[in-house]
Amino acid sequence: MDPVSENPSSFQPKCLGLSWGVKIKRKLKSAAPFLGRFRPLVGQCCHQCTPESLGLKLLRNTPPLGFQNLTSVSETHTGYRGWLVRRVCCLLFVWGCEVHPSPAGDRRHRVHGSERCVRQALVAAYSPDETELVMPEVRDHLGRLLALTQTFISPYLLRLVSWMLLKVFSLMFCSVQVNRNQLAALHRATQLKSPLVYVCVRQSGIDHALICLTLFCHNLRVPYTIYPAHVRQSWLRSFLQRLGVVLLPEGSESERDAEMDSLYSPVMTSFTGELLREGASLSVGICGSRGHGGQWLARVHQAISDGLVPDVSIVPVGISYDCLPRYFTRPQAGVMSALRFAVSLLKGGHRGSVRIHFAQAFSLKEMCQSGKCRVDGGRPLQDLLLTAILQDRMDSIFRQKDVSWLLPPAVMPELCPADRQQTIALTLHLMYSSTTTMAVMSTSLVSCLLLHKHRKGVRVSVLCRDICWLLEEVLFRNIDVGYGGSLVGLVLHALSLLRPYLLLAAAPPTGEPIIAPRPDPDSLLILSQHCDLLTHVFIHEAVGACAVSAMLSEVVGCGGGGDPEFDVVLGQEELTEKSLQLTHLLSPGFVPPCQTAHGFALDVVDSMVRCGVLVMEEVQKDTPVCDFMKKQGVLSWAVSDNPDQSSDSDCEEPDARSYKLSQPSQCPELLFFLCSLLSVRLRALCWALESLHYLPSPVTERDCLSQLHTHLKNRAQLEKAHYESSSIDLVRLVLRTFIDLGVLTEDRQRGDVYLDVSPLFSQCAHKVKLLQFFKQFIYMYN
Repeated sequence: MDPVSENPSSFQPKCLGLSWGVKIKRKLKSAAPFLGRFRPLVGQCCHQCTPESLGLKLLRNTPPLGFQNLTSVSETHTGYRGWLVRRVCCLLFVWGCEVHPSPAGDRRHRVHGSERCVRQALVAAYSPDETELVMPEVRDHLGRLLALTQTFISPYLLRLVSWMLLKVFSLMFCSVQVNRNQLAALHRATQLKSPLVYVCVRQSGIDHALICLTLFCHNLRVPYTIYPAHVRQSWLRSFLQRLGVVLLPEGSESERDAEMDSLYSPVMTSFTGELLREGASLSVGICGSRGHGGQWLARVHQAISDGLVPDVSIVPVGISYDCLPRYFTRPQAGVMSALRFAVSLLKGGHRGSVRIHFAQAFSLKEMCQSGKCRVDGGRPLQDLLLTAILQDRMDSIFRQKDVSWLLPPAVMPELCPADRQQTIALTLHLMYSSTTTMAVMSTSLVSCLLLHKHRKGVRVSVLCRDICWLLEEVLFRNIDVGYGGSLVGLVLHALSLLRPYLLLAAAPPTGEPIIAPRPDPDSLLILSQHCDLLTHVFIHEAVGACAVSAMLSEVVGCGGGGDPEFDVVLGQEELTEKSLQLTHLLSPGFVPPCQTAHGFALDVVDSMVRCGVLVMEEVQKDTPVCDFMKKQGVLSWAVSDNPDQSSDSDCEEPDARSYKLSQPSQCPELLFFLCSLLSVRLRALCWALESLHYLPSPVTERDCLSQLHTHLKNRAQLEKAHYESSSIDLVRLVLRTFIDLGVLTEDRQRGDVYLDVSPLFSQCAHKVKLLQFFKQFIYMYN
């Protein structure tokens, strides 16, 4: 295994302002690279769902092949030498890369002639009498959809665009790092003779470009890219289609509009099957907050069910950015966006790095047949939590949560319920796998510490100490980091990238720099965006800390208020129940579908012991026990018809563990830090619930999202704090949670969705109970 220090992306900042950078550097002592800290083997497939794929051992870390900067091309990458070669080495390298041709051929006729494409769609959409009348219009519309099947990959255009991308990315980023061991695993996966499907979580518009460029530069088949962008210019559409980009059909403004078309889904399903039968690869992006991308996984699975291909290998991809590209955070394509991007390149500035991780390929057929990855039998969120919130009954929280909205019945209505549930489970698992494959970047560490631990400012020396601590915690959880080198270079690089969002001051009398986040909305939203991945890394500890906070708040409430009491014993049963309640509120991607929510909650309690927040404790009679589900001192008696068969073991107390807060120097400071990771989401839920009475009734889903976003921004402005809880992505998650909880009811009419406050939560008492339920998990909310 190669140590962190061997990463070629050791940072040596060049563009940092002299006066600002020197002040920090003078106060930092030279530190050796992170020797002895080895990179974990990330990207292994699930041992429960795909044990046979794991047994193939495609992904190996021995011998360590190290990392490669994709944009650093020299004459050593070509078969030539000389001064002229050094000037055109990038062009020679691109020309020497292997390209797997993928012509369209008669694909359009094969898709048009498929049983699924025309006949089933017409039978489902029209009656026999209407078919003859609408046939001319259907043919015209079908012709526009079939034009998408003419997408192909031109070898000469691919080489030209790859050369341009290498030049552009070298201006955008200081490095684009890829793991050579993972690329060697991909080469071994191609020998299995199954088509590869690359799946990533959507972050920016250049995600797929980075994936395709990486595969091209390493002589792997460039995939067809599913890119749900609305492109109006016909010349740009033709250009992208020659690069294998599958766009939205003309006239569709969004992916949701396209999927509502009764002919679009059958055509795309047949098109996907034909591509896989040709041996082509696919690149698909999924989005948990909007439920996009799952339908393409259903089409891939359908190709296996129809016998078009025997199997498909799925490759989760994790892409990590030091700083997300400003003009590519939404799926869009056009001349104006390209011009704005060109202007940003000319302005220059500090450039971050990118880390791309390819997980081990696994068999889709094996995952579907193993029976471990499944979500059938789930219950709506309101069935799981409302009895606990309103009636304080915990009997229903141990079931699984239903997330059928990830692939609603209106999308691909031809899917049977079993295949739909299987696709939802696959989508959840890939969201989890892609996220855990991502590397933690230096900007994420610094942003997380400034936002959740040192919000009022911190000395540089203390910040460096905490970075070392957080680095060890991340590596301990088998998560890779996207940097290497000395501590001085790491801190300077991260602070140079985050400089527009930070404040710098000198601490008397030593003059040591103090760094704090800027208290404006844009800065806090950017810093919070960098922290998202670390929330996934520490999700067990964050849920456990919030559960402990909720139990401590109940102790304070029972004691009549005052300062929180830390010298209490926490019962395992109630601690697990609190963790389970909060687990149900998490968005998709945090818990894999092969693990139950109750199993996750038990892992949460164990993780609190491992990280040192809790220690197991013997229950003493004079110690208050924070377990309201049982009464202290009450024994469990066994019932027997024969008194002679009774024994001393019948009156033993059940083997229930108890825990107590440890008292090291980092606790309760560590507890506050972990609670703060989820407080951003929980605070957004509280603010949104308090703002519901401002919304008109009923209101369309689009208007509800916009107005709720405005209310949250106004609330943050009013409090002049916590602006990170008012982002549009959080509002989408809040809206989804309210619909699942039954706070808002959906009414589909006239092709739109109208939302209204349910009668149950129109009552003030129930609304107050729900608000208190959210607030209990936020430590010291008041």
